[in-house]
Amino acid sequence: MAGLNRDTPAPVEITLHQKSHFMEIKYSDGQRFELPFELLRVYSPSAEVRGHGPGQETLQVGKRNVTIVSLDPVGAYAVQPHFSDGHATGIYAWDYLYELGVNRETRWREYLQRLKNANASRDPASTTSPR
Repeated sequence: MAGLNRDTPAPVEITLHQKSHFMEIKYSDGQRFELPFELLRVYSPSAEVRGHGPGQETLQVGKRNVTIVSLDPVGAYAVQPHFSDGHATGIYAWDYLYELGVNRETRWREYLQRLKNANASRDPASTTSPR
């Protein structure tokens, strides 16, 4: 089983690129994704970010410079990143990471729009003013 969805290909390699702040994931079907740490952080599958149901999501602000300090395997189906801002409760199944890779640009645009609508910023020092 690749992740929680048996049809999702399994990763064959995961690399954290600390200088450029992205996770590179190569899947068994040949797909390769570069997921920015910030994107991974703001779309964490944790209850802290997603809430416990629709409409309970918490907009993550000030995450432009977030890094992943460590990455722990979770069984044979996921990883759990530990972010530099202390967040470490999200468990990223292979299928969720794959979906983030496929929809990276759409997710990124949605995130930027939500920040704009909230008059918030990606920058840690100015989390309440627009960029």
